[in-house]
Amino acid sequence: MAKKTKFNLITQLHEGILKTAQATRTGTVRIKRSDLKNLIETTFIDAAKIAAKGERVRFPVIGALVRKEVAAKKGGVKTTNPFTGEPMVTKSRPATKKPRWSFPKSLKETFANKRNW
Repeated sequence: MAKKTKFNLITQLHEGILKTAQATRTGTVRIKRSDLKNLIETTFIDAAKIAAKGERVRFPVIGALVRKEVAAKKGGVKTTNPFTGEPMVTKSRPATKKPRWSFPKSLKETFANKRNW
């Protein structure tokens, strides 16, 4: 049985760059801008698909993407509209799955520090 490995953004990008990079006669490595754009887009789409399956996908320095289960909401509750004050009945909502992004503590502290503004 094959071992299940976690999605690694850096490894995925590295493998893609190795496939698309071309060496010139002088020995420099060149990557077409459009190839790099396509590589980054496909890597992020793959990461989103894996996160949609329920696995936590980490992006270095900027955060992590994960699926959040949102519980169903019962309807038929009588409340008042806070803006108009008139009575209303709430609608029901089925259970859903939504993406959730979480930022690392270091990034939150950078934004909270007023010297960085």
